[in-house]
Amino acid sequence: MMWQMQDRLLMDPLDIARLEEMLDYRFIDGNLLIQAMTHSSLADHRLESNERLEFLGDAILGMVVCENLFRTFQQDLEGELTKIKSTVVSRHTCAEVAKEMGLGELIQLGKGMTNRHELPGSVLAATFEALIGAIFLDGGLEVSRSFILSHLEPHINRAAESGHQSNFKSVLQQTVQQVLDLVPQYQVLDEQGPDHAKCFEVCVELAGRRFDSSWGSSKKQAEQQAALNALMELGYALKDDDGQVRIRHIDELLADHKTNMASS
Repeated sequence: MMWQMQDRLLMDPLDIARLEEMLDYRFIDGNLLIQAMTHSSLADHRLESNERLEFLGDAILGMVVCENLFRTFQQDLEGELTKIKSTVVSRHTCAEVAKEMGLGELIQLGKGMTNRHELPGSVLAATFEALIGAIFLDGGLEVSRSFILSHLEPHINRAAESGHQSNFKSVLQQTVQQVLDLVPQYQVLDEQGPDHAKCFEVCVELAGRRFDSSWGSSKKQAEQQAALNALMELGYALKDDDGQVRIRHIDELLADHKTNMASS
């Protein structure tokens, strides 16, 4: 029954050839590729859409990335590996990879979706994960691992180079020293509450410039948040659609700094 349902889903042969070139993989079972590219808005039944393949692909993606991190970053603890993984397998990253590949033009959509100016990131991310599931079923684990890492290794390296994502003090210190040759200073602006439950207001100062302050239940917590405020204000850190913080690559920041110095 499932095979008959899949056979009703049609896709232009030229689009299939273009997709296989993008993926650098030729499918044995073309129905898997068509189903992976079929959004539920087009399918007569949701079992015909890419939702089940997305479910499988998400699991394969997580496993492959975790194994890669385990083998590559042998000195990192579980918490550090988890932070890198959460960035790499996030909906934002998967959507970004799908955009880079040009998948959005070839996703099979129903009429209600085709008139959108831009596809939601969730649709792009789901399609990328569905393709992983389809490649796994068609070619096996090694083929799907090669496909995943060929597209995600740059993102893995970028996340790792950004450092411990929650240690914003460390990131700020290293980034400011390399880009501006300065050292950030932390100032306690206020303390409130009884001795056993004090709260602290802390800000970062950099060459006479004071950044937005933050409160915390400890000086360390307030300093971390104050460091993030400074990173955001300097443009060294950005927040994606999922609310995750991304630290910009140091080479990108150094290039921006040189351009600004040249134009000033």
